[in-house]
Amino acid sequence: MGELSEFEPGDKVPNDGKYTEVGEKAFHMGINDPQTVTLKQGDTFPETSNKNRKWKRVK
Repeated sequence: MGELSEFEPGDKVPNDGKYTEVGEKAFHMGINDPQTVTLKQGDTFPETSNKNRKWKRVK
């Protein structure tokens, strides 16, 4: 099994890094002005701009 790549608000951060919001249709349409946050391992993911979004690590 691989590591999770998308995270819900309230989940614990697995690795230090920058995370950005992604949406259910982000692959096709993109998200206008997504939030980006820098978090450390063990932090909690903040709320997203809307309930259909999740957090994903920026490479």
